[in-house]
Amino acid sequence: MNYIWEVVGRQPTGQQPSGADTVQKLCDRVASSTLLEDRRDAVRALKSLSKKYRMEVGTMAMDHLVRILQSDRTDTEILGYALDTLYNIVCSDEEEEPADDSEEESQQKQEDDLGSQFSEKFIGEPDNITLLLTLLEEFDFHVRWPGVKLLTALLKSQCAPVQSIVLVSPMGVSRLMDLLADSREVIRNDGLLLLQQLTKGNTAIQKIVAFENAFERLLEIIKEEGSSDGGIVVEDCLLLLLNLLKNNSSNQNFFKEGSYIQKMKPWFEVGDDNSGWSAQKVTNLHLMLQLVRVMVSPVNAPGATASCQKAMFQCGLLQQLCTILMATGVPADILTETINTVSEVIRGSEVNQDYFASVNAPSNPPRPAIVVLLMSMVNERQPFVLRCAVLYCFQCFLYKNHKGQGEIVATLLPSTIDASSISAGQLLCGGLFSADSLSNWCAAVALAHALQDNLTQKEQLLRVQLATSLGKPPVSLLQQCTNILSQGDKLERRGSRVQTKVGLLMLLCTWISNCPIAVMHFLHNQDNVPFLTAQISENLGEDERLVQGLCALLLGICIYYNDNSLENYTKEKLKQLIEKRIGKENFVEKLGFITKHELYSRAAQKPQPIFSAPEHMLFDHEFTKLIKELEGMITKAVLKSSEEEKQEEEVKKTLEQHDSIITQYNALIREQDCQINELKEQVASLSSRSETLQNTVTQQLSQIQQHKDQYNILKLKLGKDAPVNGLQTEEQSQLREQLEELQRQHQLLQTQLTERDALITGLKAEATPSTDSSPSDVTELQRELEELKAQLKSQSAEITELQREKQELLRASHATGSEVAVCEELESRLSAQTAEALKLKEEVQALLQRKEVMEKELSSASSTAAIMQTEKSQLQHELQESKREQDDLLMLLADQDQKILSLRHRLKALGETIEDEDDLDARDQFDDDDEEECDE
Repeated sequence: MNYIWEVVGRQPTGQQPSGADTVQKLCDRVASSTLLEDRRDAVRALKSLSKKYRMEVGTMAMDHLVRILQSDRTDTEILGYALDTLYNIVCSDEEEEPADDSEEESQQKQEDDLGSQFSEKFIGEPDNITLLLTLLEEFDFHVRWPGVKLLTALLKSQCAPVQSIVLVSPMGVSRLMDLLADSREVIRNDGLLLLQQLTKGNTAIQKIVAFENAFERLLEIIKEEGSSDGGIVVEDCLLLLLNLLKNNSSNQNFFKEGSYIQKMKPWFEVGDDNSGWSAQKVTNLHLMLQLVRVMVSPVNAPGATASCQKAMFQCGLLQQLCTILMATGVPADILTETINTVSEVIRGSEVNQDYFASVNAPSNPPRPAIVVLLMSMVNERQPFVLRCAVLYCFQCFLYKNHKGQGEIVATLLPSTIDASSISAGQLLCGGLFSADSLSNWCAAVALAHALQDNLTQKEQLLRVQLATSLGKPPVSLLQQCTNILSQGDKLERRGSRVQTKVGLLMLLCTWISNCPIAVMHFLHNQDNVPFLTAQISENLGEDERLVQGLCALLLGICIYYNDNSLENYTKEKLKQLIEKRIGKENFVEKLGFITKHELYSRAAQKPQPIFSAPEHMLFDHEFTKLIKELEGMITKAVLKSSEEEKQEEEVKKTLEQHDSIITQYNALIREQDCQINELKEQVASLSSRSETLQNTVTQQLSQIQQHKDQYNILKLKLGKDAPVNGLQTEEQSQLREQLEELQRQHQLLQTQLTERDALITGLKAEATPSTDSSPSDVTELQRELEELKAQLKSQSAEITELQREKQELLRASHATGSEVAVCEELESRLSAQTAEALKLKEEVQALLQRKEVMEKELSSASSTAAIMQTEKSQLQHELQESKREQDDLLMLLADQDQKILSLRHRLKALGETIEDEDDLDARDQFDDDDEEECDE
């Protein structure tokens, strides 16, 4: 106190000022001091007074402290004092204990209200929370630690408003996540407490924290701290994990996809010596088991639960839990929670259920784990919560497990009973007929789950026979259950007749529902229907109303699922009996007692049987579903009159007739549908094949077009490069000179040919040109010409001989006159021969002219042949070039086909459908035809 007076500036006198005055002076000092040291001392003094004078400091100094946080950011010491002062104001820590409990409660309530008021005042300005988040970035211990504690206290007092401010603050959650990476354990541990408060009930913040790598960091801390053997830090990490995962499907999926389930397995490794578990280890392991249950809770989405169950089996987590289940020395509450955890891990999972059925307890001889658990369930000396857990485990084992249901029922059948060992069926029967009402109820519910939605096992259970006493014939299990129900006086002596009756009635209702054979067996006993009607019609107390409702439900099931095979108990006769003995309205009212019971709604909420006391154990979750399903149908069936029944029967007969016709048409339609579906499948396959082929053809055409384009580009490039890379200008001049020389030689030869044929040029006018002449015609004409020449020569020789004879005759004419006539005769003969010679000359001239024309044509044909030969050589050269180019294209196509073949193999390896080789051959033939057409 002297220190405070030094700060205020005066010494204490006889009359000391009040705490409010002192606080006021300190606030003035904080507000008016210009020196940082003065403000720091004043804030330190306020901190020392903040616990004793909490009201005064909170009322007068809060605004000044906030201004200190805003203005003196550079001085970590004054920031630490201000944050500690604010923490003392808003936190409701109690140092002094009052004298009695009433004063303690009253003072605690006042402090809580005061802290809530100051917290509300502080967060009234959202900027204050933002300022606090900014200060948490300061690494100095004296700033960060008080800031974490202050924000935690604000979250405890005003959780939702602070969460909303943090959520909209930039990088607000990220700044808080950085606390987990702080090397100082005090800050890290308080950061865990802060995140626990921050993530309560806020899904958005939970997702942000999870995606800030919270799972990885928390699991590392748990491992560093020793897992289940760790201390309070492990507990805080587990509580934070529960906040992040519970009722948050997004985070659960992220946890599973991140393979964090596999990292939970080492938590449950227990040694052989399980004695002396610490309280902290029990707490840690309990939270770890709860974390597993959160991932496989029945309230989660079925798909998410199934995937988590599969992951837990594959990583060995289920096997580890079963090891704890069968271990010795495990505390009772851990054993109970382990049973509940195993129950939900195997619920609805066929693989996990099969594994659990194969687990044996480490006993001599080994016994199945199911048998060992059932022994605990029917043992009245076991804790109540443990017996409830075993029942839940048995229910989860049979949930949607027809194989397991058959195995349980098989242990009750005469052909499979083994007298040397205890079976599950024997334990259930023993519990069903024991003196303990809780064992009766648990065994009845367990046996009902073995029949749930399984018509085959309901019929098989009718074969079970029980030996009641020596010398008496065995009775069926169904009959024994009804006998116990009817023996009310014996149940009175057991002390809890309601619980036993409810259990047996639930078993019977489950057994005979949707099973006409079981209904017939039940009605075959003449005492059953009178007992039910008597129970329903009586006016019993409040506790017995539930029994009346269940009896009404059982009788209603006998009506609804009655196949009228028993003449005395047909549907109509049972309805008449109800109308006479009970009354339809009264029957429906008694039936409604079930759903109106206060314990009915509790049991309908969750599959796990959770009861505060043994006497509250009345309803089973699956049975509540059966009631919802049957109540309306039974009510409707009972309230119908006989006329309505007849009308319905007539309508049913008519409908059956129509149904038979419709069945025929349906068969025809189904057949046609099958044909249509087959045709549709064929069309679809052909369409898909056509599309595939079309796509392939398109691809091949595009590839061919690409190759053609590439070929044309190369051809153009080669054409452009030919003048440069081919003949040079000098070589071209030489070729031109050679060409001119050849032309001169050709002209010379042409001149020689003209001079050679000069003899027959005179016959040119008389010859008839023939454009159709050929070398063979020319040869024939030459032959005829030679013959004519030969004739002409012979004629010339004859003329010469005649002229010679004429000369001789003329010489002789002078001698004699008689010779004159002879000379005239010779002259006429000579004239005739001359005319004939002229005629032959004309013919020769015509033939020579024709020969000349044909020679020209021959020369023209020769030149044409030479030109053709030249063109032939050029074409052959181009053909060779085309062949070389074709070979190049074939090589490119071969490479392409090799690539296509490798791609086809890869597609086949990947499971894709590939077209047949025939289709490829057809496509190739199609491409070849196209190329031939293009060449033509």
